[in-house]
Amino acid sequence: MRIAIANDLPLAVEALRRVVLSPGPGGGPGHEVAWVARDGAEAVRMAAADRPDLILMDLVMPVLDGAAATRRIMAATPCPILVVTATVSGNYGLVYDALAAGAVDAVATPTFGPEGAPGTAHPLLAKIAQLARRVRPTAAPTPGETPALRPVPHGTHAALVLVGASTGGPQAIADVLHQLPAGFGAAVVVVQHIAAEFAGGLADWLRPKGHLPVRLARVGDVPTAGEVLLAGRDDHLVLERDGTLNYTAHPRDTPFRPNIDVLFESAAAASRPGVAVLLTGMGRDGADGLLKLRRAAWTTFAQSEATCAVYGMPEAAARLGAARYVLSPAEIGQQIAAHPPV
Repeated sequence: MRIAIANDLPLAVEALRRVVLSPGPGGGPGHEVAWVARDGAEAVRMAAADRPDLILMDLVMPVLDGAAATRRIMAATPCPILVVTATVSGNYGLVYDALAAGAVDAVATPTFGPEGAPGTAHPLLAKIAQLARRVRPTAAPTPGETPALRPVPHGTHAALVLVGASTGGPQAIADVLHQLPAGFGAAVVVVQHIAAEFAGGLADWLRPKGHLPVRLARVGDVPTAGEVLLAGRDDHLVLERDGTLNYTAHPRDTPFRPNIDVLFESAAAASRPGVAVLLTGMGRDGADGLLKLRRAAWTTFAQSEATCAVYGMPEAAARLGAARYVLSPAEIGQQIAAHPPV
């Protein structure tokens, strides 16, 4: 991969350069440094002139911060952006602003260990490896249509609205949730591709943007109407047949953790029909699961291309015929609010 670095600190740039150029698995060649930008505005200009396969984006930089630079790059010359910063804990607002603008994930800047080697490189290398495995489908999507929803009975457990998202997902999720009123009559369960260490902050970021309480899902939780539960581990969130939530490490060989397909497929087997939503994201996670839900009589939505930060997962769902309706996040939320599952 051709990987660019946007960071104004020389020591951080050198640490990132060494990680990028380090030998790959099995001792093979590493990646290539495409270019280095010393501030956010320079990163925007260089991405336009030479679009790399991945940008390692710092948050706190002169001229233009990393969140603003991410927003401009994703609007003009979109490419995968990974937030890599030494100040994650002190800049959660910027982290989620960057993720909402289209950054795929966030990780701490590696530091130097003994003999000058990057001592904390594994999390960054793991993220780069995950991104290298994501493939974007290219075929034309199936156009959406006007919803004509009807309530679906759910017996003793709360009706379910399942939401899956990846690149650019925080803002899209917020746009859906903003349309749901306080006291909404169904439970909302959300999977966003994000490292566990950032999940709690994402719940905090989402909470004031809507009318429903948002918290991390715990083992044994029973989804409750009027509450939003967010996957909060690197393991996959699943719905058990008794209606409780659980986490599983399997499948281990997946570039997406937590995985949307795993939740969707578990719900198709364990729950009566509800509503499922697949939002913006790179790759195709969630598309197969959404198809299984549609075949199980769920009402299924995918985000429209014009409103996606990356039209990968929704496009894959459209190609499969998994999405019954293709709309913007706000329109999806409006339709769910007007026709909630019961």
